[in-house]
Amino acid sequence: MFSQYLQKSLTSINSSRSQLIFWFSLSLAFAAFCGIIMLKTALSSDYAVSDDVRQHVFWMQRFVNPRLFPDDLVTDYFQSLSPLGYITFYRLLANIGVEPIFLSKLLPLILGLITTAYCFGISMQLLAIPAAAFLSTFLLNQNLWLASDLSSSTPRAFLYPFFLAFIYYLLHGSLLSMLLAIALLGLFYPSTLLVAIGVLIIRLVSWKNGRLRLTRKRQNFIFCISGLGVAFISLLPYFLSTNEFGSMVTAAQARMMPEFLQNGRTEFFVDNPVEYWLFHKRSGFVPIQWYRATVASPIKFLLHFPQIWMGLLLPILIGYPQRFTLVSQISRIVILPQIFIVSFGLFLAAHGVLFKLYLPSRFPQHSLQIIMPIAGAIAVIMILDALLNWAIRTEQTQRQVITIAITALLFVVIILYPSYWRLKATEFPHTGYVIGKAPKLYEFLSEQPENIIIASLAQEADNLPTFAQRSVLVSKQSALPYHLGYYRQILPRINDLLSAQYSQDATEVKNFVKKYDVDFWLLERTAFTPEYFTTHKWLDQRQFEPKIKEIAAGLQQGNIPALKKVVEKCSVLKTQDLILLKAQCF
Repeated sequence: MFSQYLQKSLTSINSSRSQLIFWFSLSLAFAAFCGIIMLKTALSSDYAVSDDVRQHVFWMQRFVNPRLFPDDLVTDYFQSLSPLGYITFYRLLANIGVEPIFLSKLLPLILGLITTAYCFGISMQLLAIPAAAFLSTFLLNQNLWLASDLSSSTPRAFLYPFFLAFIYYLLHGSLLSMLLAIALLGLFYPSTLLVAIGVLIIRLVSWKNGRLRLTRKRQNFIFCISGLGVAFISLLPYFLSTNEFGSMVTAAQARMMPEFLQNGRTEFFVDNPVEYWLFHKRSGFVPIQWYRATVASPIKFLLHFPQIWMGLLLPILIGYPQRFTLVSQISRIVILPQIFIVSFGLFLAAHGVLFKLYLPSRFPQHSLQIIMPIAGAIAVIMILDALLNWAIRTEQTQRQVITIAITALLFVVIILYPSYWRLKATEFPHTGYVIGKAPKLYEFLSEQPENIIIASLAQEADNLPTFAQRSVLVSKQSALPYHLGYYRQILPRINDLLSAQYSQDATEVKNFVKKYDVDFWLLERTAFTPEYFTTHKWLDQRQFEPKIKEIAAGLQQGNIPALKKVVEKCSVLKTQDLILLKAQCF
C-alpha cells in the first residue's frame, strides 16, 4: 500500500542511510539556496553591505590599512564594543588577505550551512526521523532568513551555529566539544552564553512527584561545573578590561533621556505595555519578524510562521501517546522547555537590572527562533504519522486518497512556499542590505588623505566610513546613547553641527570648522528648505524637536544660512542629491 510506503519514507524510525543522506542534503540545499540569493545581492555592487556592517565591521578596515580613522571617536567606540573572538576572527583572515567587508558578504552562507547541519543533528537526537529533521531545518531557515541576523555577519550571526553546536554536543554527551562551543559563545556573543550556562544549571534539577529534586546523573554535574569554568575563562577578558567610554547607561538615566522614550533614536520605553513586553524589538519577548507579520494580518502571521502554532501543539500531542505513537520514540525533548525557561528567566532578569545585561529581547527572541521550528517539525511528523496509521488500519480507498493528498500538499507547500513569498514581493531571504547610491562621492573622498573629517547631517553620512573609508564627525548610525562617556561627546557634535549649518553668522561656521578640524561638509540639496526636516529620518526624533522647530521656522521666514551663501563657491563635487563643500574655502 502506498500509505505504508509513505510511512516508511517519512515517519519511520528505522530509516535507511540513503534516506538520511537525502534529507540531510535537502536541508543543506535549502540553506545554500537562501545563502546564495543573499550572496547575489551582496556581490551586486561594490557598495552593498548589510545595514549593521556599517557599525560593527567598517572599523575593521584598520586591519588592512592601519592609517585609517586616526583618533576617530566613532571608530574607537564601535571597536570597543566588539567581542574579542569576533575581532580576532576578522583580524586573522585580514592578515591572510581576506578583506573584512568582503568577508562579511561570504559569512552568511557559511554560517547558514553550519547552523543547518547542527539543527538537523539535534532534531535527529530528539526524534530519529530524517524527514522531521529536514522540516526543522527548513522552518529554522525560514525564521532566520526573514530577519537579518545571519546576513548581518555581526556577532549575533555567530550565535546560531555556536549555540546549536552547544545543544548538539550536550545531547550527544561530548564534553570537550560542548566546552569548545561554550568558549566560542563567550568570545563571540556573551548574551547567549548566559542561556547556555542556564541550561546546564537547570539540568541539575528535575520535577518528580510534584517536587523539584536534584538529578542523580553524575554527567550533568560534570558538564555543568566544566561549562561554568570555561564560561568564566572565556568571559575573563570582559571582567579584566575597562571600557574607556564607561559603563552602560542605567535604567534611571535612560528614563530621563528622550533618546530612549517613544520615537527616540533608540526607542525603548514605549507607552503601550503590550508592545513593551511582547513585541518591541528591544524590550519585547517575541522575534521582530513574527511581530511584523502579526501587524500585517493574522492570516499572514499563521501562514508565514506555522512553526509557532505547530510548536505549541507539541506538548498537547505528547499527552496522547495512544493516538500519536511516535511519542514513545521521542527522547530528551525536555531540552526545548529548558531553553525556554532559561531564556524567559534571563528576559525578566534583564528587565530587572536594565541595560546591565544589554537588551532584554536578546534572550528570548533568539531562543524562540531555534526551539519553535524544532518543536513544530516534530509535531507535524507526529500528526502525519497518526494520519498514515489511520489510513493503514483500513483498506478504504477514500482514506488512502485523503492521506496521500494531505501528505503531498504538505511537502509541496514546504518546498515551494519561498517562491510564493517572492512572488508576493516579500523579500525572502531578507538581506537587510544597503546599496550605496553615491559612488562618485565615495571615490572622491577615498582619494583624500586618511585623516580627513567630514561633517554632515545627510543620511549618506552613515555610508561614508564604510564605502569611502573616511571619518565622519557624526551620523545616525554613530549616535548611540548606551554609554554616556561616548554619547556626551557625540550629542554636542550634533547640536553644534545643527547650529553651524543653519546659522546666519559666518563666524559661527568658521569656529565650528576650526573646533572640530572639519575638512569637508556634505549637504543634501534640500537641506536649506523648510520641508527638509519633515522627511529627515534621523532629525525628526524628539531629542532634537525644539531645535528643529526653531530652525524650520527661521527658514520659513526667509532666513538665509551663511553656509548656503558659499555653496556655489566652495563646492568640489555635486551629485543628483548631494553637494560636497571644501571647508577651507569658508
